Amino acid sequence: MIKINTIIFDLGGVLIDWNPRYVYKDIFKNDSKMEWFFDNICTNEWNLMQDKGYSMKKATEEKISEFPEFEKLIKMYYGRWEDMLKDEIGETVNVLKKLVKSKKYKLLALTNWSQETFPIAIKKFDFLNLFEDIVVSGEIKMIKPDIEIYDYIIKKHSIIPEHTVFIDDNSSNIIGAQKAKINAIHYKNTKQMVEELKKYGVKT
Repeated sequence: MIKINTIIFDLGGVLIDWNPRYVYKDIFKNDSKMEWFFDNICTNEWNLMQDKGYSMKKATEEKISEFPEFEKLIKMYYGRWEDMLKDEIGETVNVLKKLVKSKKYKLLALTNWSQETFPIAIKKFDFLNLFEDIVVSGEIKMIKPDIEIYDYIIKKHSIIPEHTVFIDDNSSNIIGAQKAKINAIHYKNTKQMVEELKKYGVKT
C-alpha cells in the first residue's frame, strides 16, 4: 500500500454547511419555483464565475439587466450570502482535528470560493486555522474541476499525487483530482469518509 502523507479537504459540503436554499426557501414557499430560480437565474455556473474571481457587484448588475423582474431576488444572493453559511459539519471537523493531532499528514484545503466572501468564513470558523494552507479559487482565478487548480496545489506544496488523498462532495471535482493522478474520496457523510480513508491506511 502506498503511504499517504497529504490529505486535501474541500470545504463547502464537507466541513462547512453552505446552501443558498437557507435564504430562499422562506421566500419562495414553493420548492419547484425555488429550484427553477436556481436552474435559470442564479445558477451554479453563475456562482462559479465569482468563485473564479469575477466581481460579485458586476455579476449581480449583469444578471439584473438580464432578468430585471427578479432584481430583488438576485440582489439577495450575495446581499444575504452570510445567511447561507450555517454551521461547521462537526463530525468531519472532529476527524480533521484528530488528523492534526496525529502530526502524520500535511493537511490542506482546496475550495471553490469567492475571494470576496471567504474572509467571512475565516472569521466564523476557527478550525480553518488548522490547515497548513487553504487554496481559494477566487484568489488564484482557477476553479475545480479544471485540472490547472490541482496542478497548482501540487506544485505549490511539492505534493506527490500518489501519496495524496483529496476529499470532496462534488463528483466532478473528484474526477478532476483523479485526472491529476490524486487519490480521491467522494464525500457523502463522515462515517463513509472515515471508512474510505482506512482503505488508504489513514487512521482517524
